[in-house]
Amino acid sequence: MTTLADPVPGGRPGDVPRATALAAELAGRGVRGIVLAYVDTAGIGRVKAIPTARLPTAAAWGVGMSPVFDTFLADDSIVATDVLGSPDGDLRLYPALDRLVELAGQPGWAWAPVDRITQEGERHPGCGRTFLRRTVADAEERHGLTFLAAVEIEWAVGLASAPEGEFVPAVSGPAYGATRQIELSDYTADLLAACAAQGVDVDQIHPEYAPGQFELSVGALDPVAAADRSVLVRQTVRAVSQRHGLRASFAPAVLPEGVGNGGHLHLSCRRDGANLHTGGTRRYGMTAEAESFAAGVLAHLPALTALTAPSPASYLRLKPSQWAGVFTAWGRETREAALRVVTGTAGRQERYANLEVKPVDLAANPYLALGCVIAAGLDGVTSAAALPEEITGDPARLGEEEAAARGVRRLPASLPEAVEAFRRDEVLRAALGPVLADAVTAVRLGEAAAVDGLDDARVAAAYRWKY
Repeated sequence: MTTLADPVPGGRPGDVPRATALAAELAGRGVRGIVLAYVDTAGIGRVKAIPTARLPTAAAWGVGMSPVFDTFLADDSIVATDVLGSPDGDLRLYPALDRLVELAGQPGWAWAPVDRITQEGERHPGCGRTFLRRTVADAEERHGLTFLAAVEIEWAVGLASAPEGEFVPAVSGPAYGATRQIELSDYTADLLAACAAQGVDVDQIHPEYAPGQFELSVGALDPVAAADRSVLVRQTVRAVSQRHGLRASFAPAVLPEGVGNGGHLHLSCRRDGANLHTGGTRRYGMTAEAESFAAGVLAHLPALTALTAPSPASYLRLKPSQWAGVFTAWGRETREAALRVVTGTAGRQERYANLEVKPVDLAANPYLALGCVIAAGLDGVTSAAALPEEITGDPARLGEEEAAARGVRRLPASLPEAVEAFRRDEVLRAALGPVLADAVTAVRLGEAAAVDGLDDARVAAAYRWKY
């Protein structure tokens, strides 16, 4: 389980001796440096790195990093809020020792996610990982609920030899086709080996729908560990791709048309270890709490898209009838619904019954996305929200009157629309807190302004290799 306690100056009890032992163990295996990783508000993975011998010092006193990165855009330009975006100040990055892992795809390196605190030893209000830790801890304390979560990883594999900035698929053959698997057999085998060496349990890996696209699904963990794992897997995919002369893009839309890369969230609520999405008396075996949790997520989906689909390129992917889930609708195993109820195969429901949130891509900061989805669901639990009638098939086929009667609405079709929905959502803004909520708004509007006037092809190109 993830350590949910905040870091403290001098180190949490036991952290420094543990870091000392880990550093010696890693050094004995030839690990020279440790990547300290976090994800900024724009969804970009940022890092600092330390020599392995410095791990005990980092565990005690952290590593310096400017808070300005909370308002960086994907192109590294900077926006500002009334609190963030200036050159002033410093933060301390504290490695999460329970998630530290030697990188199989990058010999000589280890990796750890970080929490960020102020120089005064307080929580940094802009830290996404800290926000998710706090959300998970509060859910257990106030509601007695815990969660298991997983993030699907989709990416497009391109040739590293392609002209600068362009995407040339590294495989041919049809979607889900054996041809693709055979052509990249060595690559995907090495990727599976790297994941196994890093303790990442892979459920499946397969060629996906779009040109050069693959998907990797991983086992569920507590939400903080699941977000950490999402970042680690992408680090691993990039490294293994490079070693094979390939390049990986996790961008929502690698090309301006067609199906993009998703990052669907899977989440199940649990009480006293029991899965609330099965064994109940409500629809498809859900308990009343599970239904209300789903209803809360559904109600907040328009605002959630500002967290789950945070890039202008996200809206090239979020189109009807492409399995992206662009309507406020739910259904059992309905892949066009924004909220898919997964019941699991007979005999395995306790393990696999969960909710899948589909309008999510890998431009999203996974800590912010998971934390806000949980906050939305808990709002439904608190109000005992009723889950509306389910849909079957494609919601796009519904006439205007029938859609309105069922509460089926189109999710925001652009990033500014998503920001407006987010600004009106008091629950999500309160969950994030004013500093982080304002950073989300500023960064999203900055991204929208950065591509204002560009056509779809240029928007896709602008973000193709950012994620």
